[in-house]
Amino acid sequence: MIEMLRLFLLLVLAGSALTALAALFAWYAEEHRRLGRAFRKVLGGAPDTELIAHGRGRGAAFSLAGNVIAVAWDNGAWCLVYRLDELVGAELSIDGQVAARAFRGEARRPLDHRPRDAASVGLRLVFDDPQHPDFDLPLWPPPHPGRRAPEHAGEAIQDANRWIARVEAVLRRAAARPAAAAAAPIAPEPVSEPEVRSAPPQPAPAPPAPHGEVPPWEDDPDALDDDEEDPFDGDQGRLL
Repeated sequence: MIEMLRLFLLLVLAGSALTALAALFAWYAEEHRRLGRAFRKVLGGAPDTELIAHGRGRGAAFSLAGNVIAVAWDNGAWCLVYRLDELVGAELSIDGQVAARAFRGEARRPLDHRPRDAASVGLRLVFDDPQHPDFDLPLWPPPHPGRRAPEHAGEAIQDANRWIARVEAVLRRAAARPAAAAAAPIAPEPVSEPEVRSAPPQPAPAPPAPHGEVPPWEDDPDALDDDEEDPFDGDQGRLL
């Protein structure tokens, strides 16, 4: 009897452990968690915002600090990363008709009507990439409604319209960046002053001699040598 009780307790413990492991795996493998891990990996950190097409394994996320946007499908098994300046625009479609859009170089087309009973809601992101020019996010209806899926079409429209506003802000910021760079004044390069050297002092010119006088440094042709006697000096040479 005791051995049967021990066996029963072991079976209960094993079943509880398996149930806990299954619950942990289901929690770990949830769609939004798998996509979140993929976004953190390719963006290098937690995204600023993300949008998930619940039940389809698709999503998109922004990283303003990294200046990139990532799109993922197959629950994050495949991802593409674009620079924000490669984002051309986005459009919101309701029942197959474009209801709102924001594109580079165009004025934003705002959303005028938000029906709660729309049959389909989707967001399309357009990129400057010849190989992968766009990415579709079907937001309504979810194929497998879950606790995180939108409860009605109006909620999906609201989420998509919020992303249209984000895309417009990103495009406006990208357009303002080159304009600000062009308007920024260019600081002139410092010019070193030329070295000024003083000229060596020059001797002052000698003043000109008065008219009729011979400068003392020049010989007077009429002057007598010191050794010759002046015939008019002294008594011997005096004329009477």
